[in-house]
Amino acid sequence: MTGPHTLPSFRVGLVQMCSGRDVAQNVAAASDLIRRAAHRGADYIQTPEMTTFMEIDRTQLLAAARPEKDHPALRHFCDLARGLNVWLHVGSMPILLDNGKLANRSLLISSEGRITARYDKIHMFDVDLGGGESYLESANYEPGRHAVIADLPWGPIGLTICYDLRFPHLYRALAKGGAKFLAIPAAFTVPTGTAHWHVLLRARAIEAQAYVFAAAQGGSHQHGRETYGHSLIVSPWGEILGEGDVHPAVITADIDLQLLTDVRSRVPSLKHDRPFEIMNATDTTPTKTQS
Repeated sequence: MTGPHTLPSFRVGLVQMCSGRDVAQNVAAASDLIRRAAHRGADYIQTPEMTTFMEIDRTQLLAAARPEKDHPALRHFCDLARGLNVWLHVGSMPILLDNGKLANRSLLISSEGRITARYDKIHMFDVDLGGGESYLESANYEPGRHAVIADLPWGPIGLTICYDLRFPHLYRALAKGGAKFLAIPAAFTVPTGTAHWHVLLRARAIEAQAYVFAAAQGGSHQHGRETYGHSLIVSPWGEILGEGDVHPAVITADIDLQLLTDVRSRVPSLKHDRPFEIMNATDTTPTKTQS
């Protein structure tokens, strides 16, 4: 799929949502937007983090979550992808694990309706933003342990979720592993989004010399949280090709693989990594080795 028969271009569709506490309503809203994206010619469609359910309370989370094999929403999305003949990337869903915790899991579904890749969010959003806004994602979710690169008909895509965005070494590793595209579905808070969302997404695209696709949650959610929105499609040169605002919407852009080749040829930084050691300025003894 990523060999000589790789297709030269395709259209990306990002689904921006404001998910709430009703799984059926969220699935219906996502499905309507996915159909709109398909009707606009999107070949790859991505939904945001927590597509099916947005909640912080542990009791309500566990009550709504299902194991992957028993999840009716996932079966619906597989049927939808097949019916629309699109690659559908469910940005994430809370998936119930055997140990009683949850996985914040992203699922890539082929145009044949088959799950081809899964990624569990590695980095947990455990932060205190001040002003009474704090989060402890690790209390409910089991962190993932594996970075994932999956095949699309147009080349390899690295799968990540939201807070992963702040860990550039993950994206460097994905790019060095062959990823041409980076998926970053998210539910960024308003304070962090306002300050960092655009800067970080453009930086990851430039550093990894890859296209970035970031479908986002946006607006005021039923559990009281507000998310930043502004779903973005970013080129390997750091240019914003498509952007949403704070309302549910579909954002599309055409992806030219020749541009990616040109960028990596002009500035071949992915080939220029060199090992180095960190030295204490007052002591010539190496304190840490990097590569």
